This record gives sequence, structure tokens and C-alpha cells, in this order.
Amino acid sequence: MNPVVRRFAQIGVLILVQALALFLSVGRWNWTEGWAYLGLYLAFIALNAVLILPKGTALIEERGRTEIPHGWDRVVGVFIAVCGPAILIVAGLDERLGWAPALGFGMQAGAFGLMALGDLLFAWAMSTNQFFSAVVRIQSERGHVVVSGGPYRFVRHPGYVGMLLSSLVTPLMLGSLWGLIPAVVLAGVMVYRTAREDATLRDELAGYVDYTQRVKYRLLPGIW
Repeated sequence: MNPVVRRFAQIGVLILVQALALFLSVGRWNWTEGWAYLGLYLAFIALNAVLILPKGTALIEERGRTEIPHGWDRVVGVFIAVCGPAILIVAGLDERLGWAPALGFGMQAGAFGLMALGDLLFAWAMSTNQFFSAVVRIQSERGHVVVSGGPYRFVRHPGYVGMLLSSLVTPLMLGSLWGLIPAVVLAGVMVYRTAREDATLRDELAGYVDYTQRVKYRLLPGIW
């Protein structure tokens, strides 16, 4: 299959999985928060397409790779694949069964805004970094070099910052406190992946050690 077609097929499957996770768990189609989440996700996909397609197909092909060279990254990938939909399923069940008290509209609206902010940061990082892969690997065949522009001026892994922010506030936007459990697990997995990816880049990517001397923090300036 053409790599670009394969990537768009993967995105289509992701959209379908998320829609099923949301609406089958809640047991109805008229869940406003579920549609708001799905609408934001579709807007995020459209934004990425607008930002990336004019630059060619190399990054899209890279994002569609399914070969994972590191064993630890395969394990991480399984956790991410499970925890992401789990957030939506638990939130849907919480809404359906009333496990936790309802959250106020202001908190949900604020969480929606933070989700959008996280998605925008992720999109900024991906559009800046032509080597923004879904797997941890050195892309020698593509002339992999250190990227230090855009959000990479502030932290070394801004894409993960965007993912963490979006993941942690998703349950709140959906009105679920119980959904924070898989969200926190997912956040822990992503922090672990950040550390392992950073170590891999230090060991294998020329110039990365020098970059770490200029940009000292992986995710949070002044903290880590």
C-alpha cells in the first residue's frame, strides 16, 4: 500500500475507534461532549493536513511507519493504544452510569480550551520538525538532523507537552473524574517514553548533546 494512503487509512481507523469508544460506552448518540471531542479531533487532523501537505509527503510517510525498532517502544505503543481509548470509554461509562458528580460547564469549557491548546502545540511541533516520527528511531536515510526552531527553542520534546496537556484534560472536558485514571497512566507512559527517546537521541543523533546544553529541559522549563 502507498505510504500516504496507508497513513490516511490509519487516521480513518483512529477516528472510527474513538467514535465507537465514545458513543458505545455512553449508550446514545446525542452526547454533546462526545461530539465536541470528536469535532476538535477532526479539526486537529484538518489543521495538520493544511500545515504538512504543502511540504510534501515525506513526513506523512514517516508518520505512517509501523516498524518499531526498539522493544521498549513496542511496549509503550501498546500502553498508548490501550489507554487512549480507555479514557473515552471510562468517561462514557461515567456519563451513562453516574459514577461521579457532574462537572460544571465552566470547568468543561476550560478543559476544551486547554485541549485545543495542546493540539495546537502538537501541530506546531510536527510542522516544525520534518523528522517528527510516531516511533523512536534515527532516520539516517532521510538525513536526520537536530531541529531547534519553533517550539524546540523552549523544550526538547514539545510534541509530548501537547499530548500530555490534551490527554490530561480530555476527561474533564467529557465531564468525567473517573476518566482521569487512564489519563494519568497514559501521562506516566508518555513521560517514560520522553526520557527513553531523549536518551536514544543523545546516544545516536549527531549534535543532540550540544542541543541539550542550549535547551536544558525535556518537557517543563525549569523543572524537567
